[in-house]
Amino acid sequence: MNNSENREKLALFGGTKTIQTTFKRYNPIGIEEAEAAKQVIESGVLSRFLGTWHEDFYGGTKVREFEHACAAYFGVKHAVTVNSATSGLIASVGAIGIEPGDEVIVSPWTMCASATAILHWNAIPVFADIEPETFNLDPRSIEANITPHTKAIMAADIFGHSADMDALMAIADRHGLKVISDAAQAPGAFYKDKYAGTLAHVGSYSLNYHKHIHTGEGGILVTDDDQICERLQLIRNHAEAVVGGKGVTNLANMIGYNFRLGEIECAIGIEQLKKLKGFVASRQHAAERLNAGLNGLKGLRTPVVKQNCTHAYYVYPMVLDVSLLDLPRARIVEALQAEGVTGLSSSYVNLHLLPMYQQKMAYGSKGFPWTSDICHRDVSYRRGICPVAEELNDRSYLGFAMCMHELSDENVDMIASAFRKVWANLAALR
Repeated sequence: MNNSENREKLALFGGTKTIQTTFKRYNPIGIEEAEAAKQVIESGVLSRFLGTWHEDFYGGTKVREFEHACAAYFGVKHAVTVNSATSGLIASVGAIGIEPGDEVIVSPWTMCASATAILHWNAIPVFADIEPETFNLDPRSIEANITPHTKAIMAADIFGHSADMDALMAIADRHGLKVISDAAQAPGAFYKDKYAGTLAHVGSYSLNYHKHIHTGEGGILVTDDDQICERLQLIRNHAEAVVGGKGVTNLANMIGYNFRLGEIECAIGIEQLKKLKGFVASRQHAAERLNAGLNGLKGLRTPVVKQNCTHAYYVYPMVLDVSLLDLPRARIVEALQAEGVTGLSSSYVNLHLLPMYQQKMAYGSKGFPWTSDICHRDVSYRRGICPVAEELNDRSYLGFAMCMHELSDENVDMIASAFRKVWANLAALR
């Protein structure tokens, strides 16, 4: 076999791999972050939070500086730092006044913390289906799942594209609901002329290590509501010990935690925030180049970006028409991985099908809260309640982790070449 024939033959069958180099790991941390962290360490003040009503209840210099910078950057009245976006979601559900037994509508296509943050307050997650284009909550499914017990909607801006916030806020206004925007994967994305995460009653971004910007672990909460901000700060920092001195009289959900972010992380965050626009732009450039490289491949839908929205591309989400291709997704992924494409995900998640929801068992072994008097009805988590999410997860979704590597134009072209090689050999795969 000559070299030309070997290059055309799939690596899965002994041909030459398309990608024979290891891409550089994505690392947004530079000398600015190192110097900022060094200055904090040399100061000896790594945290200045006190869990009592005191001037240091709000944290130290870098915590406050980072929060002010985030509020200005995202164009909101308040920003509150937390030690993870998961902690932030827990604080958010508590801060909006959720009661035990209340129902909160949430997506099945999100990190598990979105739903468990609801359970944390003994409220009941209700899963609505998703849009097939953006993979975010479908407003029509939200409407269909509203009951007299519904008190809030948690909308995940999955993969970096905002949910349909006009529709969601209109639904919330009609039914008197609060909206939490889980924009963990979408910092820097726009919905019309506003940042994703800023159109809800409270929004949340992640600073986890594999996000666009990071502090190792951490999160940012944003809100224009003074009362919600105060309650976020209280839940973050030992609320029950603070409310008396602060003069807080509404004690609902004033169970506090240590969800505090330290001075080193916030010093790093200040520098990272300055780079967010550039990091998102680099992902958008890579995605646009990959769009062009994959254009015309039958049975492959590249990411959909709705009008007046931008995409942050935490993940580059695709959909396969497996019927048209006459191949199962697993076979295509196997061929792409053999060609050297890393960072592929051949499914995402269906939270409602996790064991916790299938067995309705969270706190203890008796099925609390579902079996308790606080649960108003028998909420279904059966297969079939979210048909779009289930079909995508089971058969057709294909994702590429954009934040896994630094992606040069050459790297993107290699990925596109690997796809094209596999598509040129679909008959052989069958």
